[in-house]
Amino acid sequence: MKAIILGNGVAGAMTAKTLRELDSSTEIMIISQEKYPYYPRPNLIDFLAGDLPLNRIFAFPADWAEKQKIEVRLGQEVTALDPARKAVEVDRTGWVQGDKIVLATGASPLLPGIPGIERKGAFSLRTLDDAVSLLEFLAGGPEVVILGGGLLGLEIARAILKRGLKQVTVVEYFNRLLPRQLDEIGARLLQSQLEKMGLRFLLGKEAVEISGKETVSQVRFKDGSFLSAGAVVIASGIKPRLELASKAGLAANRGVLVDDYLQTSQPGIYAAGDVSEHRGRIYGLIPAAFDQARVVAYNLAGQEKKYEGTVPANTLKVAGIFLTSAGQILPEGEGFEVLSRLDEEQGLYKKLVLKDGQLVGAIWLGSKKGSVEITRLVQARKNPGPYKSDLLTDDFDFSRLNNL
Repeated sequence: MKAIILGNGVAGAMTAKTLRELDSSTEIMIISQEKYPYYPRPNLIDFLAGDLPLNRIFAFPADWAEKQKIEVRLGQEVTALDPARKAVEVDRTGWVQGDKIVLATGASPLLPGIPGIERKGAFSLRTLDDAVSLLEFLAGGPEVVILGGGLLGLEIARAILKRGLKQVTVVEYFNRLLPRQLDEIGARLLQSQLEKMGLRFLLGKEAVEISGKETVSQVRFKDGSFLSAGAVVIASGIKPRLELASKAGLAANRGVLVDDYLQTSQPGIYAAGDVSEHRGRIYGLIPAAFDQARVVAYNLAGQEKKYEGTVPANTLKVAGIFLTSAGQILPEGEGFEVLSRLDEEQGLYKKLVLKDGQLVGAIWLGSKKGSVEITRLVQARKNPGPYKSDLLTDDFDFSRLNNL
């Protein structure tokens, strides 16, 4: 069998890696538009911050693919897909045929449709080339405005601040930071901690124009106010790359539609990672891409496996502040119980969300201790029984739950 994987991000690379672990004889080819070997996308933030040199961004040794007998074709664009023939056109010059195809083409930055978005000094951060270009521009020490107060926006802000730039402002459309990962209490505490470190915030603001002559000089907002900016970084979400799938006639909504085996509407064509939509959901999360890649690999290898979804879990470190957010942190409806602990002086906030006795969500802000264990409990929907209140204490021994 020959499997052709389109894309060399986490979903594509992990599909190939897992498939090779399961089957030593399958012919595996990865075709990637990027010219670089696989690198975990979070490494871009560490590179931007100066914590990780360029040569350490990549996940595998230079000879990894060769040793694994995986053919990786870098810097090549797949320009068409023929589902019936299980074939792809490369660079509009020729076709490559296989037996199974995996769409792991990922997503593009979701750019707001505002005037000036293409102006010099306006950036997004999705690829290594993006990071290199941004770093070169930041060498001039401009005032930086980041549009988006989600995970990516705060990570970029932290990285730029660490580079020594003093004027970094994060603009968020909603009235609080990390609207998907934090409630109002947690968001307020995180903002306070970040402000003490030098970051500035504008909340409840909608950008409508990026202006300037040769380069960016200003951001204008819907309420008529302005903010000076020598550089603007857009971190307002992602948009699955559907062009290839749509032209090939694959069923799609916001993402490429897949069933529980991560197969698309066309037999033998699978999708994983940011491009896929499973049960109405696009995750846009690395853990989900890992999970989906493994499921696809098993199914390619003939070992039937279902994907049951991924419990959202994020761990963020902004200038030394640890945050873990997992599962349902904003419960709606009946049957929920919420337990919390807040210590503003220590910068500590812990919140547990239970439904019918089972742990279904948690926020762990300001402490790393217990964050891994609490995430596992949420993912397993564990019932903590008599220990539920004790989970919020600093010295709780999580091994006590093994007996439940």
